[in-house]
Amino acid sequence: TSMNKAAFIFLAPETDPSVNRGTVRTPTLDLDAIAVPSYEEAARVARDLVSQGIDIIELCGGFGIRGMYVVKEAVGDKARIGAVRFDGHPGLGNKSGDDLF
Repeated sequence: TSMNKAAFIFLAPETDPSVNRGTVRTPTLDLDAIAVPSYEEAARVARDLVSQGIDIIELCGGFGIRGMYVVKEAVGDKARIGAVRFDGHPGLGNKSGDDLF
């Protein structure tokens, strides 16, 4: 496992993960941040990231327990999945993505 590349996937309505993304480069880590509009797109993006060799993926606080499961199922044991947690995410109307997706 290499600690020099990781990804952060966050939920944001009306986004296109092929466009709404960027990379923060530091001396020790490159972090790809990718916006997705749904759990389905998050799973697809996670599979793409794994195919590019990224094996550390963190999910935003909008992902509920089910959302984290969907992404983990998409990548299996090919990546470690972490999560920021909110009881209700301010960017999603104070709801969990589990309530929306």
